[in-house]
Amino acid sequence: MLSSIAQAALDKARAHHQDATSPPTRRPRQPWSEVEVEQLVALYPDTPMYQLVERFGRTDQKIYAKANKLGLRRSEAFLASPFAGRIRPGAELGKGTRFQKGHKTWNAGISYQAGGRAPATRFKPGQVNGRAAQLLKPIGYERVTDDGILQRKIRDDGPPQRRWKSVHMILWEEQHGPVPAGHMVAFRDGNRRNFAPENLVLISRAENMQRNSIHRYPPELKDAIRAAGKLKRTIREKEHEEQDRGSA
Repeated sequence: MLSSIAQAALDKARAHHQDATSPPTRRPRQPWSEVEVEQLVALYPDTPMYQLVERFGRTDQKIYAKANKLGLRRSEAFLASPFAGRIRPGAELGKGTRFQKGHKTWNAGISYQAGGRAPATRFKPGQVNGRAAQLLKPIGYERVTDDGILQRKIRDDGPPQRRWKSVHMILWEEQHGPVPAGHMVAFRDGNRRNFAPENLVLISRAENMQRNSIHRYPPELKDAIRAAGKLKRTIREKEHEEQDRGSA
């Protein structure tokens, strides 16, 4: 019969042995979405690795692996900058082995020029190569989001999230102009494939939140809420019509 102290020590040793022999838990694989791939294509040439790690929530090894698979390369300007390494700017690693101020290297002033076809095969500034070029969708290309919204690519420059715009927003703005701040364009019948002009309605974001929250109510109360919202829209439209007549 072991004492309480000896038993506790034995239990602790068994637990430690079990933890040491248990197979390591593997993190679930995190696939790259189409949007993330396009953002990586746009950001990789000139963005420091620590910012890419923060942006995508992945290790630098996984980002390097994905970039290599896509054929992405760092730009010449980035490789010449202090951000080319994996460490954050301001780190003092390797300070003792750096050239000191005023030190002249043995190859100073010597110009090197690769021979053969090297100059003709270099990537030009801003050029995207290989597989990455195939992933950049042309302007006018359409895609469907996870929420079922049809989007169209409208530009190649700027932040990746601003290169796409909802098709129903584009159609509404073609007839009515820019969407006012704090508002959005919704589908009157809830069908996100019905792009008929009469089915696109401008509503406030507060009204959209109210629309999305009525589903927990019974059917008769839902009908009453929708009727009240329709009445408010009709009143606003009449008020705008009267204001237009008065200013004419």
